[in-house]
Amino acid sequence: MGDPKFEIQMLHDRVMVRIEQESEERRSTAGIVIPATVKMANRLVWGEVCGAGANARSVKVGDKVLFNPEEQYEVEVHGQLYLVMRERDLHAIATPQTDNGTGLYL
Repeated sequence: MGDPKFEIQMLHDRVMVRIEQESEERRSTAGIVIPATVKMANRLVWGEVCGAGANARSVKVGDKVLFNPEEQYEVEVHGQLYLVMRERDLHAIATPQTDNGTGLYL
């Protein structure tokens, strides 16, 4: 018999996020190529919510969220890296259904 499989359930207001992989290089709005080796201070990144605890009120699985990856806990599951954080550590949510958005879309 194989090992039993365990489903991961987030607790309280915790959120599990998979970071969207950035390409090797970026381009500025003016078209200047920014190499992958350049680190930007205090850069927020987008990720996808893969799990949310029962007390998470604003996010759900599948939402895209904006956050600071530097101060979060990392966990690896089946070779994929995820970050675990409190819902209050999120800065923005991109979801198809919204009542009070910014008017900007991804």
